[in-house]
Amino acid sequence: MKHAKSVGSIFRRLSPALLLPILLVFQATGQAQTKIDATTAAKLQVGFSIGIQKINDSSMRYAKSVGIDYIEVGGTGAFIDKNRNFIVSDEALMESARKAKKTADAAGIIIWSIHMPFGKHIDLSEPNDTARKSVVAIHDKIIDKICRILQPKIVLFHPSWFLGLNERPLRIAQLIKSCNSLNPRVRDLGATMVIENMLGFERLRSEKLERPLCRTVEETVKIMGLLPASIGSAIDMNHIKYPEKLILAMGDRLKTLHVADGTGKQENHYLPCSHKGLNDWNKILDALYKVHYNGPFMFECHYQDFKQLPECYNELYQSYITSLKK
Repeated sequence: MKHAKSVGSIFRRLSPALLLPILLVFQATGQAQTKIDATTAAKLQVGFSIGIQKINDSSMRYAKSVGIDYIEVGGTGAFIDKNRNFIVSDEALMESARKAKKTADAAGIIIWSIHMPFGKHIDLSEPNDTARKSVVAIHDKIIDKICRILQPKIVLFHPSWFLGLNERPLRIAQLIKSCNSLNPRVRDLGATMVIENMLGFERLRSEKLERPLCRTVEETVKIMGLLPASIGSAIDMNHIKYPEKLILAMGDRLKTLHVADGTGKQENHYLPCSHKGLNDWNKILDALYKVHYNGPFMFECHYQDFKQLPECYNELYQSYITSLKK
C-alpha cells in the first residue's frame, strides 16, 4: 500500500505536459489488446448539427430519407441579446422546442444533443463572478425551457470565449465553478454534460487576447481532470491538429463528436470528403474504435445537400475498412 500511495503522489505532482505521454502509453497498452478488424469495426449512425429554427417537416423527412438518424440542435444563442437578456418570452422558447421535438419525432430523427449558447457575452469562464452567474442563469433557463422538452442525450457547452492576457488559471477556476453548478441540472434531465475542445493553433495569443480554454490536448486533460467524472468530452475535429490524439487521451469520457475537416489554424469546417483539410480519417476512425465510441458520427461542417453527409461517412468508413485489410 505504501508503494501504491507513493506512485499516486508522484503522478499528482506531474505537470499535464509530462503526465499526458504517460497516460497515452497506458491507454495504448490497454487498447492494443482490443483487436480491430473489418468484422469488429461496426458502422456508426450519422447525425448533423442544425439550428432549431431550421427544423421543419421537410428538412427532417428528407434527412431521414437519405440515411441520417440523429441531430444536434443549435441556434439557441439567437434567443439572447448582447446584454444577456432573452429577447423572446418563456412560452416562445418552449413552443420552439415543442415544434422541434414533434417534428423530429414524426420523421424518426433522434435529438442526440443540444449545443448551448456561447459567445463573447455568454462565457462560462467569465472572470467577474456576477457576470459568470448571469451566464449560468442563461444556461439554466435553456435547460429548463428547451432541453427539458427536447430530451437530448447530450448537452454541449463551450468552455470559454477568447481570454484576456494571463487569465488562464482564473478562467479555469471560473469554468469549474460554472460546470459544478450546471452539471446537476443536466443530470436531472437524464442527460450528460460535455465540454468541447476549442481551436488551439500554435500561437497562443495576440496583443490583447489569448485563445479559449481546452485549446490543446494537454490543457483539455488538465481541465477534464478537475471536473466531475460525470462530465464528458465533446471533440471537435476542426479545432485541433491530430484529433486522434485527443480522442485517445479522453478515452471513455468521449461522449460526442463534431465532425469536420480543417487545418487546426482556422474555423474551416470543411466536409471531410472535400479533401481540403489535413485530418487523417483512418487514424481518427481507428482511435474512435479503440476508445469504444458508439455515439453518432455527428457532422458540423459545410455541405450542399444532406445526402452528402451519410455518403461521406460511408466513404470514410470504407477507406478505413480497406486499410485494416492491408
